[in-house]
Amino acid sequence: MPRVAVEPQRGRRAPAGADAPEVRVLRQFRQVFNAVKTHFQQLERRAGLGGAPMWALSVVAGAPGIGVGGLAAAMDIHPSTASNLVRTLAERGFVQAERDQLDRRAVRLTLRPAATRLLRRTPGPFEGVLPEALAALDARTLKRLEADLGRLIAVLDVDESAARIPLADL
Repeated sequence: MPRVAVEPQRGRRAPAGADAPEVRVLRQFRQVFNAVKTHFQQLERRAGLGGAPMWALSVVAGAPGIGVGGLAAAMDIHPSTASNLVRTLAERGFVQAERDQLDRRAVRLTLRPAATRLLRRTPGPFEGVLPEALAALDARTLKRLEADLGRLIAVLDVDESAARIPLADL
């Protein structure tokens, strides 16, 4: 039976060859995502706690008395996400949330002994391997990467709120 050529759907291109630039770049994205995923899986296996909660604990360890808003800013996440993290960590006995003496609406966070022990025995980086790798790049490379990823994001037409979701939660 003869093969019938199928035309690509309108707006779609035919599949690219293995050496096409878009295929090579896709492979690079896979490598980055796999490194991030593997790191957080190993972190969770060792600590029994996910990447975002471990990162939150490390932030509180570095800034005892930090508030939920400060935690959200330090992690570059939405305040409601930080609040949910704090609630979970408090329920598991890792953080203590106390009302500020001057502003009773504000909550100050401190680590409980179990969290301190957990952080000591678990290797980081707690914020993930990607932020650490990005911090190791020079300013010129980061600027170019930011511009190029900005173009890709524009083509994807993605939801901007996704920028505040911790990688560990993806």
